[in-house]
Amino acid sequence: MKVFRKAGILLATLLVPALLYLFLRYGTQNHYVLSRYLPKIDSVRGEPLMGKVRLPDGSIMTDTIYNHIPPFQLIDQDGDTVNQSIVKGKIYVADFFFTRCTTICPRISSQLTRVQDIFINNPNIVFLSHTVDPAHDRPEQLKAYARKYEAIPGKWYFLTGTKSQIYDLAMHGYYLPTVDAGLKEGNPDETFIHSEKLVLVDKEGIVRGFYDGTDKEDVDKLVLEIRVLLDIYSKE
Repeated sequence: MKVFRKAGILLATLLVPALLYLFLRYGTQNHYVLSRYLPKIDSVRGEPLMGKVRLPDGSIMTDTIYNHIPPFQLIDQDGDTVNQSIVKGKIYVADFFFTRCTTICPRISSQLTRVQDIFINNPNIVFLSHTVDPAHDRPEQLKAYARKYEAIPGKWYFLTGTKSQIYDLAMHGYYLPTVDAGLKEGNPDETFIHSEKLVLVDKEGIVRGFYDGTDKEDVDKLVLEIRVLLDIYSKE
């Protein structure tokens, strides 16, 4: 009798964790939520604007209205003119840098290389790096920089344009600080002030997260939240 009791206890010990795993794996459904950033503000009341929003199932609800990254027309590392069509229907990560930068930019670009490699087989993930030094960073400089960080053509774009185009996009599209402080003793690193942030943007052009591109742990969070966003879209 004791033998059967011990056998029963052993069987229960083995089966319960397995059954629990099967229940959690197949009997439940995970629901992930990822915040939206940069709501439109009512200039009179100082509160987020609300409006009618159409859901994927066609229904209408009242929700906060968010800023979208505005349309753009810039030049990539191949000298081609590109616009927002390169990110249409895609999730993308954006940043601002310049090729002569020797401080935070190499660290940010190295982290982006790592993120690119993680999503190398997913065509719905792309990267946009905008130069804040367009007078120097012509397509040939951007091309050399892209090769240095093993950027995949058609997946990671290095973009230039006029200073007003780039700076307006940074400050009024992504809401990131960007300043040309003027050349200081020939040191470009002190000339251009820009953010170390990486910006995650969804398929609708709404910002879903800001991350410190020099911090591996924060970039790991970016990777996780890209996967969350992919999961959200897969369930729509």
